[in-house]
Amino acid sequence: MEFRPCIDIHNGKVKQIVGGSLRDEGNEARENFVSGQDAAFYAEFYKADGLKGGHVILLNPPESEYYEASREQAYRALAAYPGGLQLGGGIRPENGGDFLDRGASHVIVTSYVFRDGRLNEQNLDRMVQAVGRERLVLDLSCRARDGAYYIVTDRWQKFTDLALSLELLDKLAASCGEFLIHAADVEGKRGGIEKPLLELLGSFSQIPVTYAGGVGSFDDLEAVRQLGKGHVNITVGSALSLFGGDMDYREVLRRCRKG
Repeated sequence: MEFRPCIDIHNGKVKQIVGGSLRDEGNEARENFVSGQDAAFYAEFYKADGLKGGHVILLNPPESEYYEASREQAYRALAAYPGGLQLGGGIRPENGGDFLDRGASHVIVTSYVFRDGRLNEQNLDRMVQAVGRERLVLDLSCRARDGAYYIVTDRWQKFTDLALSLELLDKLAASCGEFLIHAADVEGKRGGIEKPLLELLGSFSQIPVTYAGGVGSFDDLEAVRQLGKGHVNITVGSALSLFGGDMDYREVLRRCRKG
């Protein structure tokens, strides 16, 4: 199990938010933490510890008045740690190459591929052609409904008709290098992980998977290891001491690296 760091950028600032509170209208979100440091500071911090595969997420849509400021923060992070970070948020074939050229190791895509509530295979093919399968990460962030976990798009605000399953993961793995999965209902709440979701992810090992959402204690961290069978990677956000939480960053690294 690898620790995958994060840099979430909203309204031009590095933040930790409650995922389900994000709204495009008014650029609103309930904040757990707003950093006084820029994104480059965190990128350099992760670089010094040799952490790779972390994700920089732009939480403003391209139409937002804050998008340019958020994108500039992302550029700073990529310049500070070229090849060490993935970049997501508003990625399309037209701009994916730009972020790769600026230092992203991968680009992360959700809404462009999952359009109008379903998988758009033509758009998925366009992304693969634009950036290459190995440098594409599909964000399958999801929310619970009717006993299943459904992929959500547009910064976790819109449900698709696609429920996560081993069959769907197997199908999509042919078109990407990794999966990133936020459990959006618990994202930023530090109240516990989505265990049924992790059990599903633990049964899949075709390509790397990173889980994020709800980790609030070292017991949660160990549960991710057990349910994910040691191969599901983990992101800790609001609970991490770097972002004002109670979980010591160095201890998180130590526990993720053991065994």
